[in-house]
Amino acid sequence: MPADGAADRQTNSPSSPLPATPIPTANGNANGIGSLPMNSNFRLRLNPRQDHQPESYEDLQSEFTPLLFSSLERYLPPNLLNVTRDTKHRYMREVLRRYSTEGERNRVQKHREYRMRIISNYQPLYRDLYKLNATNFFTPSFIKAFMVGDHIRDESIKSIMSEPAPGIYTFNMLQPHFCEMLVAEVENFEKWILETKFRVMRPNTMNKFGAVLDDFGMDAMLEKLMEDFIRHISKIFFADVGGFALDSHHGFVVEYGFNRDVELGFHVDDSEVTLNVCLGKQFSGGELYFRGVRCDKHMNTEALPEEIFDYSHVPGHAIIHRGRHRHGARATTAGQRINLLLWCRRYAGSIRLPYDTIHGPSTIYLKYIFFS
Repeated sequence: MPADGAADRQTNSPSSPLPATPIPTANGNANGIGSLPMNSNFRLRLNPRQDHQPESYEDLQSEFTPLLFSSLERYLPPNLLNVTRDTKHRYMREVLRRYSTEGERNRVQKHREYRMRIISNYQPLYRDLYKLNATNFFTPSFIKAFMVGDHIRDESIKSIMSEPAPGIYTFNMLQPHFCEMLVAEVENFEKWILETKFRVMRPNTMNKFGAVLDDFGMDAMLEKLMEDFIRHISKIFFADVGGFALDSHHGFVVEYGFNRDVELGFHVDDSEVTLNVCLGKQFSGGELYFRGVRCDKHMNTEALPEEIFDYSHVPGHAIIHRGRHRHGARATTAGQRINLLLWCRRYAGSIRLPYDTIHGPSTIYLKYIFFS
């Protein structure tokens, strides 16, 4: 990740929870259908219910991002997984209010307002990009690998993967037409920025050019990409850093070349798993260089010979690796290179919330997304 962008993974416990209070339903009844249990103590489970399909909260007004509720729903106590959406929403909102700070809530609200200003004013060039369509987006070989029975899916996915270096996997993923459309959409967005003089947030602290796709309406499409495809890859190759439990993302495009970023320094990503796909255009240089996985304390140690690997981009081809795999990008010496990146996380942002285990109350450091 960028040098100053590390997610703080504290483990210290928060202050004691406030006394539990049942939240009444709209009719004032604190019991029965659509209400929370009388003994509700606003705690979460340690491990998510992976087979639970969370609901969408996009249409609800809240100080928290809708995707946070969808991610958090899998951590609800078993007796709350199948109650009404309104009941689940009120329970999770109460948890978040109790264990987040006012500053964190204000930050989320400001970012929501920022996104709404963009979405309400920017006119997309290709609306078909904003809803995942596997047939139009992906290569036939990529789709075929996933469209098999559960009992053979892992082997099918492995069959389209190459592992040129330990922990680094490459595969053919995107159709040329999709790459061209996405590049044109980003260029259209950049044109709108110049015309309106709208001040946008760039993807991260290291890239001064590029666009956050989530900010102008592609978050739902990218979330489905992560849930339906990337999580399956992660379950096979990255079980130690999130596996199938990936539940949030940061999706963006970076641009290299003349009047754009030229290179990217040595770093690790703010993610558990990173997907990086070249979209084009014509370019020379820009190779990625990898130097092994390290913890924070040994980030600058020398790489072993087997950890040294350089990767040359090919439009439509993807590379996927752990976020903590040290890497950088060499200078793009001619033309323009544009890449799609999806930082996938097990949790998003940062807040400590309580959960119950069979040994009693403890804490989980549940993270949720605040991009600034």
